[in-house]
Amino acid sequence: MKVAVIGAGAAGLMAAFAAAKNGNAVTVFEKNEKCGKKIYITGKGRCNVTHDCSPQEFLQNVVNNPKFLTGAIYNFSPADTVEFFESEGLRLKTERGARVFPASDKASDVTKCLEKACKKYGVIFNFNEKVQKINTLNSTISDIITEKGSFVFDKAIVCTGGLSYPSTGSDGDGYIFAKAAGHEIVTPEPGLCGLDLRGSFYKRLQGLTLKNVKLSVFYEDKKIMDFFGEVLFTHFGISGPSVLSVSSLINRLDLSKVKLSVDLKPALDHEQLNARLLRDFDGNKNKSIFNCLKELLPVSMISEVLSRSGIPEDKKVNTVTRNERQSLLTTVKNFDMLVLALRGFNEAIITSGGVDVKQINPKTMESKLVKGLYFCGEVLDLDAFTGGFNLQIAFSTGYAAGISIKD
Repeated sequence: MKVAVIGAGAAGLMAAFAAAKNGNAVTVFEKNEKCGKKIYITGKGRCNVTHDCSPQEFLQNVVNNPKFLTGAIYNFSPADTVEFFESEGLRLKTERGARVFPASDKASDVTKCLEKACKKYGVIFNFNEKVQKINTLNSTISDIITEKGSFVFDKAIVCTGGLSYPSTGSDGDGYIFAKAAGHEIVTPEPGLCGLDLRGSFYKRLQGLTLKNVKLSVFYEDKKIMDFFGEVLFTHFGISGPSVLSVSSLINRLDLSKVKLSVDLKPALDHEQLNARLLRDFDGNKNKSIFNCLKELLPVSMISEVLSRSGIPEDKKVNTVTRNERQSLLTTVKNFDMLVLALRGFNEAIITSGGVDVKQINPKTMESKLVKGLYFCGEVLDLDAFTGGFNLQIAFSTGYAAGISIKD
């Protein structure tokens, strides 16, 4: 069969490989001058290709539509992804947090490996060629219109990505193709992005990274999840690995009802932290409370913590009341922040939302509305937390589509 793959990103390259391996004649249309433009910038240029975990654990890290993904992840699991790359000559390594990277630390090697695997099975690449339209006739694809003409294909796999990092070519054209075919689009939102905060306190903390803290997410005063890791204060609010994951969890909620709370000392419960404070106070009786807290907290954070606790910075430790100490304890264990907005698609690592998966066959990624039309990767309403999960979604859905097409 003649198969067109639209988009040469992670999903598109895997779909092209699988379809070609199955004996199909595959042509990839890519609007950019080369493959994998977004792959090049993932993982800060190192490319976190997947997460070393079981399919079951993987699905627990999928934010939207994990049930839809079940078959695809079990059929092409993180272990299968590792085996694929290593069998194609790319050495991988697993780092802290079970994140898998190329041993070379070069994202470009991931793209080269995928492209080489595709070419081994005769995949043709048409670069600098933007697909403008996918025509259908009697609920079946008929032809594809590009800037250079009309082409007839038996199948078309749309792997155009979402709206994040538009400089890489992600401009939402996949949604246009889907809508034209009758598909519903779940409103795209930025995913895995920083958060603008209310107030201005974060400006005084800009550049501070809190390590090994617990970040709790509340919606309408009900806790919905905890994240452990880093929180980075920026000129707009907060970022960092934990915050990126939080953004994907809250991007479809009413942000005015979201509260974030950082436990600055998660290894100590309230009682243990109280005992620690009493010891510090006992050894620094004649010092100011500001100087006393230098052993407990980052210096740049002390003023804000004391302000929230209602304690003057120059107050002598031996005059701090029990109520003031309890207020300090509460602030350290519950440093609250209110979300103003998500950072935009220019900064978002992924797009949350996209083609409604209710109209997609979860085994093959084929449209339930148009025969021969498939959707894979970020263009679908599928997304997960940070850590290699989203690239794995691209690989698994791309593989599911490609391998289901048999000549």
